[in-house]
Amino acid sequence: MSMYDIVLILVASFFAGMMNAIAGGGTFFSFPALLAIGVPPIIANATNNVALWPASLSSAWAYKDELKKYKKRLVWLGFISLIGGILGSLLLLSINDKAFTKLIPWLLLFATILFALSNKISTLISNKTEIKSNLNKILTAIALLLVSIYGGFFGAGLGILLIAHLIITEVENIGEANALKNYLTAVVYSVSVIVFIVAGAISWKHTLIMLMSASFGGYFGAILAKRISTEILKLIIIAVGLGLSCYYFAV
Repeated sequence: MSMYDIVLILVASFFAGMMNAIAGGGTFFSFPALLAIGVPPIIANATNNVALWPASLSSAWAYKDELKKYKKRLVWLGFISLIGGILGSLLLLSINDKAFTKLIPWLLLFATILFALSNKISTLISNKTEIKSNLNKILTAIALLLVSIYGGFFGAGLGILLIAHLIITEVENIGEANALKNYLTAVVYSVSVIVFIVAGAISWKHTLIMLMSASFGGYFGAILAKRISTEILKLIIIAVGLGLSCYYFAV
């Protein structure tokens, strides 16, 4: 790696950790940075997941008290997410870099739109909780499985999809849905990390740098979150996401 490469991923992963601590959307910074320095797309995606994985564990642990209410459901929901994470990770590893490269702009655009509409989605689904009584449990499980497969395959926007699913099918308020979302995200990312490591799909020299920088970014983000408007940061992330989508459509 050149000094330019090191500086780029240091800065990108710092911002990724910071943004994830404040408003989410960190993948929009770290994943494209890995692509920019020449890391193959699939390895870049796997490496990015490993580098940002510890943050998902700490987020889940922070909500451990809120999860006690759902302890009877955690094993079942976690099992579905575990299977989905495995399938999504294996799906990623089963395609070649050329095919995944073609998907990148669409995945980034999809995640950006989800992120941009996250507040409206939360407001809309919070008023639709009566739908859950009419949902078949099998269809509910299949929906969570599909969301988890997406998380294992790419991951950006996973949190928004999980919250939408949980509000409709499991819980009635956003706070509890967020707690479950962090738990299920940790499950998906954890099993994905194991699959990627076993498959040898990780660039460890990049991962170690990103882990350190993202951790500092997350700590700084937690402090900054108390002093800056998350709406401003969301607008920045949306602009970055749209810009990157346009760029990858063009190349």
